Amino acid sequence: MIDLKYYLYTILLGIIPISELRGAMPYAYFNHIPLFQAFLISVLSNLLVIPIVWIFLGTIHKLFYKMNWYKSLFDRTVEKARLKVGSKVSKYGYLGLMIFVGIPLPITGAWTGTLGAWILGLDRKKTFIFVGLGILLSGLIVATLLGLGVGLNSILIKKF
Repeated sequence: MIDLKYYLYTILLGIIPISELRGAMPYAYFNHIPLFQAFLISVLSNLLVIPIVWIFLGTIHKLFYKMNWYKSLFDRTVEKARLKVGSKVSKYGYLGLMIFVGIPLPITGAWTGTLGAWILGLDRKKTFIFVGLGILLSGLIVATLLGLGVGLNSILIKKF
């Protein structure tokens, strides 16, 4: 019988920005949760990130945007971001967002993808769909590597 704490830690790891799915699934798998269950728990918990980011940013942003210093900083930051990645977003669109989220590397994931989509003013429903597809893609990649035994315990999990 697998201890319930491993399931709870897996859910937590799937939600927090540092690990997300790419840390949650190996953690679960190496703590003897079957790969299919590890996949489902990791993907579903990582999907929770999308509404969390939209709700949090929408609420906090509305409160802070009333302050001049924040409004000025935000507008400058968003303008720089749009100039920097605007051409790539218009070229690759939501498919690019999906691929960005789907590559299980540091800084690419649901948190960054949803934050970027929010900053760039992308459609909420389409963002949810394509970030969700990216999470699924990332989950399939990590599960495949775990199933093949490609030494992810030393790559993705830091032993203390």
